[in-house]
Amino acid sequence: MLIALDIDILCYALDPLFPEHARLRDLLLNLSQDFMVAVNPTVIHETYHTLVFRQKWLPEDAGKHLTMLIKHPFVEFYNQTKTVSLIGLRLAERHNLGGRDALVIANYVANKTQTLYTHDADLLELGESVWKEFKMTIMDPLAKP
Repeated sequence: MLIALDIDILCYALDPLFPEHARLRDLLLNLSQDFMVAVNPTVIHETYHTLVFRQKWLPEDAGKHLTMLIKHPFVEFYNQTKTVSLIGLRLAERHNLGGRDALVIANYVANKTQTLYTHDADLLELGESVWKEFKMTIMDPLAKP
């Protein structure tokens, strides 16, 4: 199983000061060949921004944690490409999304990742994103019982 992560989910999983951390702290600890996660540059850098400028982490601590995540053998890292940006623009128009959300979704659908974990109400309202013949389900792991 491969799950794409949105910025908020990654922040919750990393920072114990978020109330949601208790329910997501094992997400990254349980990575294995059978349970992998995907991230992309937008998710990594927005997570860094949140941890440092909102949560007041030291920049070197945020950098260290995110570097270890990127290098983890059970984390897929998807690069941004011109194609991803073009898909993002179309998805932004189609779904009335902001640029950052559209870029995150575009990156994952371009890489055919079937499930996106997010806690973002706007993305959850979509429920799914379809590009060409590929459909990605958008779900909140905190909504699970």
